[in-house]
Amino acid sequence: MVRSLWTGASGMIGQQANIDTISNNLANVNTAGFRRMRADFEDLIYQTIRTAGTPATENTVVPVGIQMGHGVTLAGTQRVFTQGALQNTDVVTDMAIMGDGFFRIQMFDGSWAYTRNGNFHVDPTGRMVTSNGYWLLPDIIMPELFLPDSITVTPDGRVSVIVPDIDDEPIQVGQIDLFRFPNPVGLTAIGENLFRATGASGDAIPGVPGYEGMGRIAHRHLEMSNVSVVREMVDLIIAQRAYEFNSRTIQTSDSMLATAVGLVR
Repeated sequence: MVRSLWTGASGMIGQQANIDTISNNLANVNTAGFRRMRADFEDLIYQTIRTAGTPATENTVVPVGIQMGHGVTLAGTQRVFTQGALQNTDVVTDMAIMGDGFFRIQMFDGSWAYTRNGNFHVDPTGRMVTSNGYWLLPDIIMPELFLPDSITVTPDGRVSVIVPDIDDEPIQVGQIDLFRFPNPVGLTAIGENLFRATGASGDAIPGVPGYEGMGRIAHRHLEMSNVSVVREMVDLIIAQRAYEFNSRTIQTSDSMLATAVGLVR
């Protein structure tokens, strides 16, 4: 019965981690470019009391073994990289990726990060940056005296603006590249809607939007979170009930121990 106490406790700990994951998904339901997370579990080591195939007699073996489990543990939290819904914002610096790929961002320390959040801005130097001032790579730098409302981005990532003193026709000022990974679930989230590459994700593969498996750019749109509130609420109810069931096993084991102790009196 002591084993059942720890087994039930492992189940409660596991479901608490599940609820933590679900709550983070719900908290980011309106975060542009957010990818929902899923808690994955695995059973713990088993105590083998009798091994299947053990000789029973000279000519027979035991067909079924006896194993006692020790509960559950959190195996990982996996990102689900399905497409989020597109929202039309009419903001000329907003971009959404339709399909596979990430924008590359240069951090203040010179390292690279990747994001699906296309909520960009133009800083005082004319460079296209994120909301936190990180540079979009390759560099997109606007010329002086350009018309801010004239920024256009084609589905294949070509950025053009109008500079009245030069020409009344749009001129191309840069090309947006996208980057994909052999195993995107191996990316590490670092906050601020950013991911870093790891040994598990593999090296970033650059490409032009719309070609060789890369997604296309939707100008004046943002890709919203792929979190489904209804699904998360259903998962939350299931996790809550599972937590209650595991707590009930602990209560039952405690009641049985109390009964056993009472026999001694």
